[in-house]
Formats: sequence, C-alpha cells, structure tokens
Amino acid sequence: MKRLILLAVLGLGIVSCTTQNTNKSTMDLPKEWKHTTNIYEVNVRQYTQEGTFKAFEKEMPRLKMMGVKTLWFMPITPIAQQNKKGSLGSPYAAADYTSINPEFGTLDDFKHMVNEAHRLGFKVIIDWVANHTGWDHVWTKTHPEFYLKDPDGKFHIASGMDDIIELDYKNPEMRKAMIDAMKFWVRETHIDGFRCDLASWVEVDFWEEARPQVEILKPLFWLGEYDEIENPEYGKVFDASYSWKWMHASEDYYKKNLPLQDLRDLLVKYSNIGDASMRAWFTTNHDENSWNGTEYEKYGVITKPMIVFSATWNGVPLLYSGQELPNMKRLEFFEKDVIAWDGRYQMADFYKTLLHLKSSNPALRGGDTAVTTYLLQTTADDKILAYVRKNGNDEVLVVLNMSKEPVNFSIKDDHLSGTFKNVFDGTKRDFNSNKDFQFKVSDFVVFEK
Repeated sequence: MKRLILLAVLGLGIVSCTTQNTNKSTMDLPKEWKHTTNIYEVNVRQYTQEGTFKAFEKEMPRLKMMGVKTLWFMPITPIAQQNKKGSLGSPYAAADYTSINPEFGTLDDFKHMVNEAHRLGFKVIIDWVANHTGWDHVWTKTHPEFYLKDPDGKFHIASGMDDIIELDYKNPEMRKAMIDAMKFWVRETHIDGFRCDLASWVEVDFWEEARPQVEILKPLFWLGEYDEIENPEYGKVFDASYSWKWMHASEDYYKKNLPLQDLRDLLVKYSNIGDASMRAWFTTNHDENSWNGTEYEKYGVITKPMIVFSATWNGVPLLYSGQELPNMKRLEFFEKDVIAWDGRYQMADFYKTLLHLKSSNPALRGGDTAVTTYLLQTTADDKILAYVRKNGNDEVLVVLNMSKEPVNFSIKDDHLSGTFKNVFDGTKRDFNSNKDFQFKVSDFVVFEK
C-alpha cells in the first residue's frame, strides 16, 4: 500500500503530503467501513437506571439518528469480588472471560442487543482486558500458573491498581486460553471487533499471534489503547490507536497557556506515522471523565472546537456516553451513578452534523492515502487552527478558535480556494475573494466544497 509522508514548514503550520509505495500486504488494509466510522463508548452501568443491555437497547434508534456507526461496550464480563473497589467493583477486573456480568443481564440479552444493533446498521466492539484479571478470576483456581508471581509466590499486583493481578504472557497455554476466550465472543455473539485495554502492557507478539487466529472466524476491527508515537510496533496489528499524547498536550495547552505551535508540531508527528493504522481522537472517555474531569473541566471554552477537531482530523472520532447531553459531571466508577439525562440531548444535532459529514464526505476518510491534509497559514497562528482536507474534488475546511478571546484574522494560504458551504447553517462562501473571519470565543466553522 502507500504510506503518508508529511513535510512541514513548522513556522507557518503548513503540511503537504506525498505518497510512496511500501510492501505492506493489502491483506492488512482496514476493511472499507473502518475509513468512515465513528465509535461511541457505552458505559452500560451508568447509561440507564436499570443499567442493563435491555434498557440500553431502547436508546439505539436515537444513537442511529445521531449518526453513530460503531458501539463500543465497556467490559461485559463478570466482576471479581475479592479486593474489589467500591460496592460494585471495576468492570476491568474480570472474574471470567467467557461469561456475562449479571449486573447487565444474560448472554441471551447481549446476543439480542447485538442482533438488534446489526439490524440498525451498527458495528459492535467489546472491551477486552488482556493484561490482567481480578483476584478471584476462575483461572486463579484452575490455572494459577497463568499468572505472574512475586518472589514470595503471591500473585503480582498490576501497577498502581491493587484490585487486579497480571497474567504471564510467557506461558503459551495462557495465550491459547486467551485467544480461545476472544474467539468465544466472535463465534457466539457475532461482534465486529475489540477495544483492547492497555494494549501496550501486553507483548506485541501476543497480538500478532491472536489477531489472525481470531479472524479465522470473521474480519474484525481492532482498537488499541496505546499511543503509536510511543509504541509504533503495535501499529502492525491494530487498525486504530489512542491519541494520548494529543489529549494531554491539548489539555496542557489550554490550562497552561502553551504555544499553539506545539500542537501543530504534534499533529505532524502523528501524521508522519502514515495511514497503515489510524488514530482515535477524543475529548473524554470513561477514565478521563471519572478520574481527571469532564471535557468541559479540561478544555473550557475550546471544548466545542476540540470536539470538531476530533470529528474532522485524519482518524476515527471517539465519543463517550452522555456527550450528546452534554454531560457536565464526573461519573462514579465503582458505584451506581446514572448519567443525568433530561430528554433534550442538546448536543445531538451538533454531533449529527459532524458524524454525517465524517461518514459521507470522502475528504474525511480516515487512514486513506487518497486524502491529503493541509494545515493552513493564518494571520493569527497563535490562536487559530485551520486546515483543509482534500480527496480528489472533495474538500472540507475546518477553522477553530483555540484561544480564550475573540479573534479577527485571515487565512493566507493558496491551498484554500473556491466556493464552500457551511455544514451547520448552509451558507455559501467564495474563498477566492474573501478569506477574512471574525471569531468570538469558542467559535468554529466547518465548510465542504
């Protein structure tokens, strides 16, 4: 296939792209739907008062209308009771890899929900926690040799988390059992992929072994929780990875008043990885919301511009339960704490516009070498992030006020020309004659040619 190479004039924030051939087999290419999808993380426990699959199933038509394409369910396996945190425990401390958490319902309930999701046109992926289990996972009794041990022979506690213990990936029988467990969910429930928790805490050669064996059953989508700048070798396996460095850098940019050029430079580093794998862009998720604050706590007045960026930059937009509300509270992790739905879904139309554009405009295809992304020079590069993405005759222009104040500016860049339509209000604009903007705080625009 072809690999994206970025040439950056960092002082001006201009990115141009060329391509070259590599020897990567076309067998490794993501399937077609992965280029246009988005992912919505479902926190079943906190989604409804019932906290069940049956209750969530009633919400799926609304999410389909909003433009959601892929549903990611946080861990659905039973929660270990020994050393659990809080009254309910962490869903990331599994007690059995091939059973359903009774808190959510039954295996038949899950199958029914997946079937209904497929009928509505969704793809379904589940969280897979391969690095560790809870203290009373069935394997601790049947196969204690599957676990790492401390010098005193006790199970090894995972770093900083005393409710979970780590598995030993030097044990080939454990690897086989893990792969068989993953196969179980594909074979029995027909899911479409996995979001792999702490993927880089597990040796990459396990994922290289696991993926082709599990995909004997069907092609799957694999999202890894790792950052490819720090762990590039995992990109050989996963279709998409987390953009952790971007998330932390953008939060620091806002809270510490750092230079916007730092974010442009980081985008160049991500883009230099190429398109053999993709990045997932997000403003919040279950960890961030519970432990570090809501997206509004993190990003303040640039929250909406950051969401627009996540939906329009090269990769996969990642949403979390309740963002369409919008959710303004930190959800408890180990206790029942239902999202405060009020029936209004004030952000739903905003997301619908962005997600529809992402799925329908070829210029926003993720991980596609036919798409070229240009960072545009403006007269306020210390405050404005502007870029245009092109795929043949299709173009999408995005301009974001990343500052805490109003900005009057112009785009000074030859990569922008022609007539575009604002996707939010339908107005047209000829950028051959007018590239001037007057932005208020939190302003953004998205145009398609």
